[in-house]
Amino acid sequence: MSIYTTPLHFGYFLALLFVVLFGFRGWQQERLSDKFLAWVMFLLAMEIQDYTFGFSGINFLWEELNGFPRQFNLLLGPAIYFYLKTQVNRDYILKPKDLLHLVPYFIYFIFNLLIFIQGSEKVNSWQKSEFAFWIDWFIVLCITASYIYYFYQSIKIYKAYRVWTETKFSETETINLKWLRNFIYLIIAGEIIKYCWSMADYIIDMPYEKDWWWHLFTVGIIAYVGINGFAQVQPQKLNFSIENIPYKTEEIHDANIANYSELIKKIERIFSQEKIFLEPELSLSQLAKRLKTNSTILSAAINKTYSKNFNDFVNEYRIKEFEVQIKNPEYKNYTKLAVALDCGFNSKATFNRALKKFGVS
Repeated sequence: MSIYTTPLHFGYFLALLFVVLFGFRGWQQERLSDKFLAWVMFLLAMEIQDYTFGFSGINFLWEELNGFPRQFNLLLGPAIYFYLKTQVNRDYILKPKDLLHLVPYFIYFIFNLLIFIQGSEKVNSWQKSEFAFWIDWFIVLCITASYIYYFYQSIKIYKAYRVWTETKFSETETINLKWLRNFIYLIIAGEIIKYCWSMADYIIDMPYEKDWWWHLFTVGIIAYVGINGFAQVQPQKLNFSIENIPYKTEEIHDANIANYSELIKKIERIFSQEKIFLEPELSLSQLAKRLKTNSTILSAAINKTYSKNFNDFVNEYRIKEFEVQIKNPEYKNYTKLAVALDCGFNSKATFNRALKKFGVS
């Protein structure tokens, strides 16, 4: 054990532990998203595997398995992309066409496997050839293109999902997936560091130990993703699909406000008299059911009349209730957070954001 081996061992076996945990939870709870996250953790473990063994003095991968296709970068982008799709939509079902996302990896795997099975002499000869040099650079370009495409698609889904949750739920803290957005940005930062390090190594031929630093960065990513992914909830009610958004913002703003007059009266009555906003888990679909309408019409009515999404509309009522109750002698021994929780908030973060946005005191 040394300063080089200990962190890498920690990250490597932590990643494999999370592979088991996510895999088991995915199987036990039938959560496809957890199965994909197990793959993400496995791929991150493979990212540092060679150097973890190498710094430990185990050269099996470079000797007996020299040339074996053990690079999994072409799978990381699709794994993250499908994790996000299945995390925001519990009902997502994999389709045969989804297998097309694996084609680049299988081309790489089969091509290199055919060379590997011909023996070590063929592998050594191939690795020294000029053609192999250009093939390696082509693979790097393919990996880069894969990251750009899948991370762009993932961020696109994430942003649309965030907008969608604010029109559907009054509490979004537990389902906002900010950690996944941060994970994607961390991967991008890690790849930039890796490429810069590789270019510097190519130019000045740095010693083997210098590559330890970007592997250490990957260990940090493993810990971040594993802990946050395991803590992330996936409510049954999440069924977001970017391909099937039930309405568009411009359609809402084109609606005639007169069509919503009766509905608006019902909304204001149920909020003012029944104080339905005190229910922490209040969602658009629940409110629509209470008002005997559908979610699309209800969301359009709130947006057009109040120029707010559902999340802001509900939380503004909660802030107004908080500002009334905080002055109530019955709450004089309560903390602000305790009063906020009684007013319908179920997290400190959501309360603080709403207070900053709508509070007057």
